[in-house]
Amino acid sequence: MKPITYAGIPEDLAKLETAKIVLIPVPYDGTSTWQKGADKGPKAFLEASENMELYDIETDSEVYQQGIYLAEAVTENSSPEAMVEAVHQSTKKFIKKNKFVTVFGGEHSVSIGTIRAFNEMFNDLTVLHIDAHADLRESYEGSTCNHACAVYEASQTTNLIQVGIRSMDSIEKTVMDKEKTYFAHDMVLGDSWMDAAIDQMTGNVFITFDLDAFDPSIMPSTGTPEPGGLLYYETLEFLKLVFKEKNVVGFDIVELCPNEQEKSSDFLAAKLYYKMLSYKFQNENIEDNFESNFNDTTQAGNKKSKFNTEDDY
Repeated sequence: MKPITYAGIPEDLAKLETAKIVLIPVPYDGTSTWQKGADKGPKAFLEASENMELYDIETDSEVYQQGIYLAEAVTENSSPEAMVEAVHQSTKKFIKKNKFVTVFGGEHSVSIGTIRAFNEMFNDLTVLHIDAHADLRESYEGSTCNHACAVYEASQTTNLIQVGIRSMDSIEKTVMDKEKTYFAHDMVLGDSWMDAAIDQMTGNVFITFDLDAFDPSIMPSTGTPEPGGLLYYETLEFLKLVFKEKNVVGFDIVELCPNEQEKSSDFLAAKLYYKMLSYKFQNENIEDNFESNFNDTTQAGNKKSKFNTEDDY
């Protein structure tokens, strides 16, 4: 039987040994509190990807030719904490192999493990959190690994910048850095927020993208849709700037809650993932970039890498 590859790409471009990119699916939906179904998101995303044109008009590129390895899905679901640790270990394993690591969830609690791995592996990390919800609770429903806590740890251990926020609990104000939070109701007044947010970023940036950041008019298939969200081209404009001006070290996309009657959301998620890869590989040489991170310095900040000896492996 023919092996399953990302977007049906040829097997020779999907081997771990030669692929520059790794995609880890995490079909987890253990802590969501409204609509269930985010665990089916990775499958819907992969099916949509198989029906997507692989030539990107804007960048005049076919990024799949860089090689994309579809990793074994992280299926640990015995507890939120166990899932987070499994994601953490899987992500870290592939970063150590000098791959550009991407993750597709699942609910947003998945990102706790992803961010933890990247923060351990890259110095002076900025987490760019694009979302409708603040996700800054220290714990929720008895767990610190709930989807409502997705970036609390990042707020304590990284340079967290939040974009698109339009729903939160009052307790989250005690944690939130308002100088680095871009609320949707302010963003609609102009695009100056884009440069302002980028100016606050360090050299190394990890992006966690919750699909409910988009307006539900274009992305209805999420567990907690919120009115007043981002539209497609303004989002791409911002992402393109981030990839151009900063060293994006990886990203995850979460909270696709597929609906059998509505396939456009699945396709938007597939296009967003591929577009982000296209921006990454259009603007920098991944091998040189990761070589510098792993040996002596980061490309964008001349900082020492967090791991420089064989002992770290």
